[in-house]
Amino acid sequence: MATAEHLLVVKGGSIASLGPAATVLEAAQLMNDRHIGSVLVIDNDRLVGIFTERDVLRRVVADQRDPASTPIAEVMTSPVACGAPHTTLNELRSVMRRRKIRHIPIVKGRRVLGMISIGDLNQAEHDVQEQTIQYLEQYMSVT
Repeated sequence: MATAEHLLVVKGGSIASLGPAATVLEAAQLMNDRHIGSVLVIDNDRLVGIFTERDVLRRVVADQRDPASTPIAEVMTSPVACGAPHTTLNELRSVMRRRKIRHIPIVKGRRVLGMISIGDLNQAEHDVQEQTIQYLEQYMSVT
């Protein structure tokens, strides 16, 4: 069974993060620049929250807050649901479905290793299905 650590190796990439004093506007610009749906909020090398597109809608736009002056610490989601390197992809998918979230940081001790999104899980499942189809096609052509 594939694990979070395996997916992070395959996926690669860097972690998008900001400090708690960063503004909603800065976070939104970072998310737009990187085409991502969330950023981690890290304070003194410690994960303290996550700021997502949903937080923008529910806690900024709906509350009519000024994105340029609102610190993400005031509107982030905390505590954060996290996974471990050995967490299976099925377990991650289950947590996302149950909690109705789309991003889970993977941590080892206090260190953030990466972020897995529902899109990453869908791509991994698609890749496994494609490989299975190829194996079956090869098997069928031999018999």
